[in-house]
Amino acid sequence: MIRTPDQRIRVFVSSTLRELAEERAAARRAIEALRLAPVLFELGARPHPPRALYRSYLQQSDVFVGIYADSYGWVAPEEEVSGLEDEYNLAPASMPKLIYVKAGAARDERLTALIARIQSDDTAAYLPFHTADELEARLGDDLATLMAERFEQSRSADRDDDGPHAGALVSRVPVPYTTTIGRADDVTAVVHMLTHGGDRLVSLIGPGGIGKSRLAIEVCLAAAHEFPDGVYFVALENVLEPALLLPTIAYSLGIRDNGEAAIEERISRALEGRHVLIALDNFEQIMDAAPVLVRLYTVAPLASFLVTSRVVLRIRGERVYDVQALTTPADGVPATLERAERSSACALFVDRAQAAAPAFALAESNAGAVMDICRRLQGLPLAIELAAAKVRMLSPHAIAERLERSLPLLTAAVRDMPERHRTMRATLEWSVSLLPAAQRALLEDLGVFAERFTLEAVEALEPGRAWEGGAIEGLAALVDGSLVTQTDFDGRSVLSLLAIVREYAVGRLEERGEADLVRAAHADYYRGLVVRLAPQLGGGGRAQAVAELGLQLANLRAAVRHLVHTDRLDDAGDFAWALLIYWWIMGLFAGVRVWMLELLAKDQPITQHTRAVAWFFSLWGQLWQRPAQEVVAGLGEVTRLFSESGDEDAAAMAFAARATARVQLPDPDVDRAESELNEAVARLHTIGNPWGEAITRVSLGRVAWLRGSIDDALAHLERATAIAEEGGDLFTRSIADNQKGRLLIVRGSVDEAERVFVRTLLDSLRLRHEEGAAYGLEGLCAVAAARGEPRLAGALSAAATAIRHRVGVFDVEAFTVHSLSLDAARATAPQLVAEGEALGEGLTLAEAVALALPEPERTRAAEVLARW
Repeated sequence: MIRTPDQRIRVFVSSTLRELAEERAAARRAIEALRLAPVLFELGARPHPPRALYRSYLQQSDVFVGIYADSYGWVAPEEEVSGLEDEYNLAPASMPKLIYVKAGAARDERLTALIARIQSDDTAAYLPFHTADELEARLGDDLATLMAERFEQSRSADRDDDGPHAGALVSRVPVPYTTTIGRADDVTAVVHMLTHGGDRLVSLIGPGGIGKSRLAIEVCLAAAHEFPDGVYFVALENVLEPALLLPTIAYSLGIRDNGEAAIEERISRALEGRHVLIALDNFEQIMDAAPVLVRLYTVAPLASFLVTSRVVLRIRGERVYDVQALTTPADGVPATLERAERSSACALFVDRAQAAAPAFALAESNAGAVMDICRRLQGLPLAIELAAAKVRMLSPHAIAERLERSLPLLTAAVRDMPERHRTMRATLEWSVSLLPAAQRALLEDLGVFAERFTLEAVEALEPGRAWEGGAIEGLAALVDGSLVTQTDFDGRSVLSLLAIVREYAVGRLEERGEADLVRAAHADYYRGLVVRLAPQLGGGGRAQAVAELGLQLANLRAAVRHLVHTDRLDDAGDFAWALLIYWWIMGLFAGVRVWMLELLAKDQPITQHTRAVAWFFSLWGQLWQRPAQEVVAGLGEVTRLFSESGDEDAAAMAFAARATARVQLPDPDVDRAESELNEAVARLHTIGNPWGEAITRVSLGRVAWLRGSIDDALAHLERATAIAEEGGDLFTRSIADNQKGRLLIVRGSVDEAERVFVRTLLDSLRLRHEEGAAYGLEGLCAVAAARGEPRLAGALSAAATAIRHRVGVFDVEAFTVHSLSLDAARATAPQLVAEGEALGEGLTLAEAVALALPEPERTRAAEVLARW
């Protein structure tokens, strides 16, 4: 079934790499053209097939595409089939399989046998092709047909009342790509604490590498049915500033921080009355933010929090759960196969060893060595995984001997750490010591990356480094050694480091005195990415640019942090300003404000332009939340600084912001604000900034509405819409249309209002903008009420309210005109409105949209939601 609207359909592509490079590119184009997510392996130069990884990818994919030509593929030592055949074997029988075989190829005998088997498989569709272009066309057509068939099935299937909504929220929890071993009792105990013990905040405490994050993930998955309003997993490993805790939580909850309300207020509103579980992973680096949690579970009494940390938070309401190591065989007991099999630590070693070397098996001959390894590593899961990854090169006996020689020496060097911390650090040192020098240097350089990063980003750091020319081979070796993780994100192959490995890598870089050098190279790469993508944000290329920036968001933040940390303050200001539209669309102003305030606090020489940028971001939230003459004056100073620095485009934007600030004052100067907004529009038009001109015209429309001049307001909004359409700017068009539709309702132009709100809703869905979707549903609620459909009006209003609640949206009362229409309907048909509201409260976004839209827009919306 298509999982709408929560996850894009994932298409797993299996083929040989170099032989079919052109065809793989064609397949990616065909898949992405349908806004599906291609799942391909790009690290092709590998010493052996990463079986555990592609098995995990297959488990998370929806469609299997096989592309075959001449080669059967390499068969690794101790394996019977190539990775190509293994992928086909591992694809679930229920998964649709589209197989494409290149005509006229001189095939390997084993590939011919595999194709013959596929032809007899009832679950696979088999087609020949001649060229990459032909493959692209056929695959696109076949996938479209398959999606249509599956969509019809999903529409006719019985609905599970809890399924779509709960599934949407639980899907935010990371999916483990390996088996969790030895944690069943821990999971049961922690779930009970959260659901039956009356504990609002449970902290999983333990040293790095003991498995706190994995335990948290399993608890979230196991407890999902106990939290009907959602389970959220918030990764904090790259959040280093305590002030970013709330913005990071808000982002994970789907709350956009556009500055119009304090972020804590929006989170409070979003969590009000909702029984949710929020997991906060790797809290130890922002301990100063711990009191914020007390405020959160005070204002959100039904929310529960699960925290992972190396140290206790020591705040009111905290219940500590000490995460223990896996069980190891007792010292001095005879080494037997039965004893090894009873140990969860040994079970983990065997599982991970078999992922690296499928022929590995626990036996009487190696049980003693495996027991010894697990005892020496004190049952630490990550340490055991690192050791198990070596079985392709070393026998368990050889691993045990090397640990016996190395660990005591390494732990002696870090005596100031607790015992398990020392063991974990020593195991990392030992594991890294087995790598060639170039791969060790590569791992250390990777420490500057945040969360997830791409092969292209790594290659940008390559010039002049010890590993130059060996990025792909080096990364493949680090993945195989469990030091780097390769996963899929939105159809892209991405890499990441565990927090403790990143910490180790950065520490080594700093010991060598090269940390700032590599951070500078990292920041320069992402500056270049921003320079390339920023121009696309103003128009038709925005969707692609926003998607790419979303993939890189953690590293964009890290790049700004690197620039500020290394006193490249002017570069940091340019970086932040170039992404103004992105911060605004995604609601990320709070984080930018933190960095800009840090920049100003540096008290270092900066240009006027940089000072203007920092002040602008610092004043933006005050403009909406605490409007005052000081804010107006500050934005006037920002305008002057931009103008004197020669950036007239930025000066016009700041000038428009100042005019908007005048409207927000307790005693607004509407005449002057309108005059300045008109001047700003003229300046932005002359400069050639259509986005700025369109969004400023929206402000003019709102001012005219406040004056009571609906015709003038509509004229401004029509012009804003036209400008946005010319530039392919769906976001600004949706904002303008929302205001325009409300005005049309006020004027009584119901049919025209419906057309506008339908477009608003569709645009918001294309942008994955839930706040905009709520506005569209509210507009169509007003339309339904005006047409005498009280039950429908009640349902759409309640569905929109649920969305507003979930993403913490506040709005000016004057602009919530649908409530007037709903009140009128309630006065004449209270029972029908109430029935509709009861229905709407339980609708998912997809169901609300289907209820709101007529055909064929309903089908178009379903197609868009299928790609969320």
